Amino acid sequence: MKKICISVGLLLSLMKFGYAQSSEKPAYEKRKLKVEEINLVSSYYQQDGNNSAVTGGIGSEKLTDLAQSFDLVLKTTDRRNRQHTLAFDFNIDHYTSASSDKIDPLTVSSASRSDTHVYPSISWTVHNDENRTTKGISLAYSTEYDYKSYGINLNWAKASADNNREVSLKAGAFFDTWTVILPAELRPDGYGSGAHGDTDPVDHKPRNSYNFSLSLSQVINKRLQVLFTIEPAVQQGLLSTPFHRIYSKDGSETVERLPGSRLKLPIGLRLHYFAGDRVILRTFYRYYIDDWGMQAHTINLEAPIKLTSFVSVSPFYRFSHQTAVRYFAPYGQHALTERYFTSDYDISGFNSQFLGTGLRMAPPGGLFGISHWQSIELRYGHYIRSTGMVANNITLLAKLK
Repeated sequence: MKKICISVGLLLSLMKFGYAQSSEKPAYEKRKLKVEEINLVSSYYQQDGNNSAVTGGIGSEKLTDLAQSFDLVLKTTDRRNRQHTLAFDFNIDHYTSASSDKIDPLTVSSASRSDTHVYPSISWTVHNDENRTTKGISLAYSTEYDYKSYGINLNWAKASADNNREVSLKAGAFFDTWTVILPAELRPDGYGSGAHGDTDPVDHKPRNSYNFSLSLSQVINKRLQVLFTIEPAVQQGLLSTPFHRIYSKDGSETVERLPGSRLKLPIGLRLHYFAGDRVILRTFYRYYIDDWGMQAHTINLEAPIKLTSFVSVSPFYRFSHQTAVRYFAPYGQHALTERYFTSDYDISGFNSQFLGTGLRMAPPGGLFGISHWQSIELRYGHYIRSTGMVANNITLLAKLK
């Protein structure tokens, strides 16, 4: 937590200085980019279980992850009175994983025992009040020890004349390159481990993802808002994880093998009900189906409650049920005559629950005497899976405007 506190303190000191320097605005300031919002998010995640895919569906799933995110939003207005928003998002997280360390148990540490994940993005949107449209583009990059990813997203939205209805379209593509890391005992002679410093060659395979989203939102009355969304997606390329082991009924061993394409179809419905001045009920239901045989139902409930004019709590609960993909079987239950096989419990059949609460403070004069520090929120969530996996997550969010 010391790392979180220090990062928040440094940011606030810098921002207080930065805002002070811009207190005298020239007459043409409205044409220049100005800081609209800054968000700083720090989170800690921890999980444990006994169904590691790295060791064939058994073994420790213990993992910890510390993540930091910095989001800078700039805005300006052009001569045609269109509002331009430029957002920079920089994310970095560092994890340690007991299960990934079993990729190469003969070494002190395998390639993925711990690693740092970096994923910046930049987006630009233009909103036109005259024709009530919003359009934008975003670019993303992500890197970790075994893959690199480049992404692009396009979005467009149009509101009705009374602003009670909006239709939005989104389309995106991600182009990934994965390093094919194999378990130590299954590597051909001369094949590398993928670890830093290992000069032996390894294969690299592509994985491309394409997604589309259509959403329709409607204000029913002053208390009720509804949103419907459908988000088809397709993946192509290396969709299996080569360092996931498979143990068959006869005791032999191989690696996970899955089809080279996957079509997904999530459909969602969101309802927001304003139950007076102090309570909002947020509900969301999602149905999911794909061509690997998985189906899932998810229900999410959240109820922000105002305790005072600037303090609120937000208890939340999510329940999910999913069926297994047709290629899944537990440890030692596969036949190697099968074309595809996996023992990854993330795509098995299970029920899961995620519950917790958030505490938010947003005093009108700013926090701790800093007028630009608009709010701070602390959220905690506890995750339970019917397979036995449990996880905990704590997140601190600070917003400056």
